[in-house]
Amino acid sequence: MTDAIPTPQNERPTLLAVLAHPDDETFGMGGTLALYAQRGYQVYLVCATHGEVGEMPAEYMQGYTSIAERREAELRCAAGTLGLTDVFFLDYRDSGMAGSPENHHPQALAAAPQEKVAAEVVEYIRRLRPEVVITFDPIGGYRHPDHIAIHEATVKAFHLSGQEGVEGTTLPPYQPSKLYFHVMPHTMLRVAVRLMQLFGRDPRRFGQNQDIDLVSVAEVSFPVHAVIDYRPVATVRDEASACHASQGGREMAKGVVGALRHLFASKESFMRAYPQVANGHVERDLFEGLAPV
Repeated sequence: MTDAIPTPQNERPTLLAVLAHPDDETFGMGGTLALYAQRGYQVYLVCATHGEVGEMPAEYMQGYTSIAERREAELRCAAGTLGLTDVFFLDYRDSGMAGSPENHHPQALAAAPQEKVAAEVVEYIRRLRPEVVITFDPIGGYRHPDHIAIHEATVKAFHLSGQEGVEGTTLPPYQPSKLYFHVMPHTMLRVAVRLMQLFGRDPRRFGQNQDIDLVSVAEVSFPVHAVIDYRPVATVRDEASACHASQGGREMAKGVVGALRHLFASKESFMRAYPQVANGHVERDLFEGLAPV
């Protein structure tokens, strides 16, 4: 994989995921990415940061000079397992969770001008020419500043990409057909909170760094317009999760998280942001309604 942007031969449908950190591509929507890769689609990832911030057990730093280097290696392992066509980095810095000093680092994604980040995403959209773009929901899944920042930049880029005169790119306009936000089903979140309480775990201190408040997240609900059943590649997703060992990926198929995934039958949910949904139809394919390439 390389950071040089290729000019794809669009004889195959193309899906672009624009996310914030290494592991977002697997823990959030890895089943969907693996499924489309298995179907022969071109599946690209733009990752905004290298995941520099956070705790890293010493055992995982052997052979690596920085947390960012380790996190990138884990991402490339997962991307290869999922079958992604290529991975690109925007090279911003991980901003850490809301309220942390890292929010104000001059290279932090959360501190970067939205127009600049959006222009960089426009460049990838125009070069890769995806029919479908996916990113986080408006609260970034669990209110991480970087997730929210890249969500806002991607939405802006999606609409700017088809317009003339966008600063920061010299490529001709190109408008993708669909924009989706990955969302956590509200029912699943409430079940997660209840299960954690039953197992004696604090749902307000979830995650590898115990900095995710699932109770707060469960209070927000977004509509679900597409549900992707990734059971044919569930094993692939588990193998990709194991690549993110420093983030607890080897345990993702076990415990409460594993039980929830199996309970909800290996499905991932999406809200369709564009075009807007006019009825209650739930898609089973993110490319539904699009003409074959």
